[in-house]
Amino acid sequence: MNLAASLGIMGKKVILIDADSQGNATSGLGVDKKGINCSLCDVFFYPKKINDALIDVEFENLKLLPPGNKLCKVEQEFEGDNNREFLLKSALEKLDVGILPHYVLIDCPPAMNLITLNALISSNYVLIPIQCEYYALEGLSQLLSSVRQVRQRKNSSLGLLGVLFTMYSKRLKLTIQVENEVKKYLGEKVFNTTVPRSVRLSEAPSFGKPIAYFDKSSSGAKAYLDLAEEVIHRCQ
Repeated sequence: MNLAASLGIMGKKVILIDADSQGNATSGLGVDKKGINCSLCDVFFYPKKINDALIDVEFENLKLLPPGNKLCKVEQEFEGDNNREFLLKSALEKLDVGILPHYVLIDCPPAMNLITLNALISSNYVLIPIQCEYYALEGLSQLLSSVRQVRQRKNSSLGLLGVLFTMYSKRLKLTIQVENEVKKYLGEKVFNTTVPRSVRLSEAPSFGKPIAYFDKSSSGAKAYLDLAEEVIHRCQ
C-alpha cells in the first residue's frame, strides 16, 4: 500500500491488487469493503470484469482491485480446474489499453495457496518484506524455495526483485544479526532501504491513508519514497 502510493507520487501509474482476503490494503486506502460491488473474487470467475473491478482511490496515480468477501473460497470453487493457477494472469491480459499502468503490485496472503500461486505466475518479480526476527529467516527460506519451484515449473521469467527489512531498528542486536545473515546469502538482492519501527506508520492505516499522505515528513514516508526509487531502478 505504502509502496504503491509512493510510486504514484513519483508519477508512476499503479494498480494495487489486494489479494489477501483480510483486505488490509483496501481498508488502509480508506475504501469501505462493505460498499464494493465488483472485486478480485469476481474477476477470478469472470476475467473480463477486471476493468470494472478497479477502484479510483483518492491518491495520485493509484487504482485498487479489492479482494471481495468470498476470496478465501476461490480455492475450493476451482478445485479440479486445470487452468486455476492462471486465472489472474488471464485477467491481467484483459486490462484495457487505456488504463495500463507502469506497475501492478499484488499484496499476497501470508501463505502459499492458490491465490499466492496465481500472483507468482502473473508476476515478473517478487519483493519480500521481512521483519528482523529469528522466525523470519525460516519463512524467507521457505518462500525462496517456493519461488524457485514456480520459476522452474510455471513462470520462467519470475525473479527476485529484493528483500526489504521492515520494523527495522539498529539499536536491537537481533536486527543486526538477521540483517547480516540475510546479506550473507542474498547480497545485492537486499534493498538498501530499510523501513523503520514507527508509530506514525502504525497509525496511518487507521486513518485510511498511506504514510506519504498521512505524515509526509515522517521517517516512514521517506523510507517508502526511497524504496520506490530503488524499485524503479531495479525494474529498469
